[in-house]
Amino acid sequence: MELVAMITVMILIQVLFFGVQVGKARGKYNVQAPAVSGNEIFERHYRIHQNTIEQIVIFIPSLWMFGYYVSENIGAALGLLFLIGRFVFRSAYLNDPGSRALGFIMGILPIIVCLLGPLFFFARTLLM
Repeated sequence: MELVAMITVMILIQVLFFGVQVGKARGKYNVQAPAVSGNEIFERHYRIHQNTIEQIVIFIPSLWMFGYYVSENIGAALGLLFLIGRFVFRSAYLNDPGSRALGFIMGILPIIVCLLGPLFFFARTLLM
């Protein structure tokens, strides 16, 4: 499970990085805490960070279950796709929020696979 652990650490570092970018944007665009609006670019940074947090709450546990019950290597590859997808999402969203679809798809597909994989494993185990 070392590969899954390594990908998990990278995803957590990514979330931390996105959070730091929110802080920098808050200062650059003079959006005083606790406000979360007031400048469109700041709001984009903020939404990228919040959206990523929303997704990892589901993704990280499902990634670990997938890695344990289905395949560590495939799980790590799905985690890497998710990680890259979040960077693609961030880049697109900062430039034009309407262009974020590719990054979103690169993130949501690993979530779906990592949720369904263990579910099929458990169903197969129960039926045998």
